[in-house]
Parts: sequence; structure tokens; C-alpha cells
Amino acid sequence: MAEKRSGLGTVTKIVLGILLIAAIIISLFAGKYNSLVRDEERVNTEFSNISVQLQRRNDLIPNLVNTVKAYAAHETEVFTSVTNARERMMNANTMEGTIAADAEVTASLGRLLAIAEAYPQLRANENFLSLQDQLEGTENRISTARRDYNTAVNSFNAKLRSFPTNIIGGMFGFEKHSLFAAQEGAETVPEVNFD
Repeated sequence: MAEKRSGLGTVTKIVLGILLIAAIIISLFAGKYNSLVRDEERVNTEFSNISVQLQRRNDLIPNLVNTVKAYAAHETEVFTSVTNARERMMNANTMEGTIAADAEVTASLGRLLAIAEAYPQLRANENFLSLQDQLEGTENRISTARRDYNTAVNSFNAKLRSFPTNIIGGMFGFEKHSLFAAQEGAETVPEVNFD
């Protein structure tokens, strides 16, 4: 009878060992999964912060365009470009669409602000100066929000590529996020012709 008890004790130990290993593996997977969820939520939050600042800039654009129009009404091509770019930004519903629209808005605003150089009265206008200051502050906020977003994306993407998180990410459909990068040619200063 003593032999039977020790046999049951061994089976119980094996079962408990298997259950302990399973619990450790489940805990590891759950921890890695929850970490991916937290990091992806941070990416989404940082993108929302960019969107808030882009909306702030979009709200300034009509006033800026109207102020410049008062001094340079014949610059219709630039005004149309800014208005169309703003419209595309407002209608962007994907990360890639937002990045492309942002680059277009930035370029068209550069051309609009370059017009002011040819109009000293416009550069002296208090409304224009106020809008220009607000726009500059907003651009700084956008830059900070992009940097914070890219930091969150880098962290998430690195975790998603790391073992064993890559297995868990693949099992649950997590995908890499795109960085918010300047579009090709963004470093080129816009050309404005006053002929």
C-alpha cells in the first residue's frame, strides 16, 4: 500500500509541475500581449495628439488666407493650393493620407507665407502678425507631437519584432505602424514668383 501512495504522489507532482509550467507560459504570453496593447494604445494616443494640432492649424488657415487675400488678391493659385491642401487634410482618414496631406499643407503654407515678403503692408498688419505667431506656435506643437508619435512607434515596432513578442503579435494580428516622416522634397524651399 505504501508503494501505491508514492505512485499517486509522483503523478500528482507531475500534474502539478505541468500546471505550473502552463501557468508560467500563459502568464508570459499574457504579459507580452498586454504590453503590446499598451504600446499600441500609446501610438494611437500620440497620433491623436498630432491630429489635434493639425486641426488647430487647419482652423487658422482660412483667417490667414483671407488676411493675405486682402493685400494680394491676385495670388489665386496659391490661395487655391492652400484651400485644397487643407480640404485634403480634413478628409484624410488614414495615417498615410494624413502624412501626405500634412506635407501638402506645409508646402502650400510656405508659399502663402512667402507672399508676405513682397507686401510690407501685410507684414505690418497686426492680424497677419498674430496669425503668423499662432501658426508658428502650432507648427512647433506639431513638430513635438510628431516626435512623440515616432518615439512611441519605434518602441512598439521594436517590441513587435522582438522574440517572443513577435510570435504573440503575429498570433493576434498586431501590425507595424508607420513613422510620421517628412515627404520627399519637403526640405526644398517653395518657389514664389511675383512677376
